[in-house]
Amino acid sequence: MVCALLHDIGDTLGSYNHADVAAVLLEPFVSAENQWMVKHHAIFQGYYFFHHMGMDRNLRDQYGDVPELFKRTAHFCEKYDAAAFDPDAETLPLEFFEPTVRRVFAEPKRTLYKAAFEKIG
Repeated sequence: MVCALLHDIGDTLGSYNHADVAAVLLEPFVSAENQWMVKHHAIFQGYYFFHHMGMDRNLRDQYGDVPELFKRTAHFCEKYDAAAFDPDAETLPLEFFEPTVRRVFAEPKRTLYKAAFEKIG
């Protein structure tokens, strides 16, 4: 859920590499699989529109050698990213997601400072 909410957080900071920005920001707090998904979602999302820009919509196929991550990211883009462009899609208020976002960001899962966080806790 948090990845779906924040995967485009880098849009204003790095419009040409927003997925990389989002992946770096989320990395300490999400699983390695979710971090990979966020980092690569822009290429996978391109399946839906790259061909309209003269680009290869199947650019994502270069990641076929990691089938589980490929499937996870393709599903993420289909269910959450592409669907977000539907103006008639059902939405929930941001407040609905706040407890989950707070829980995920309350303590990093992966950081070089992990030992220091454990001493504080």
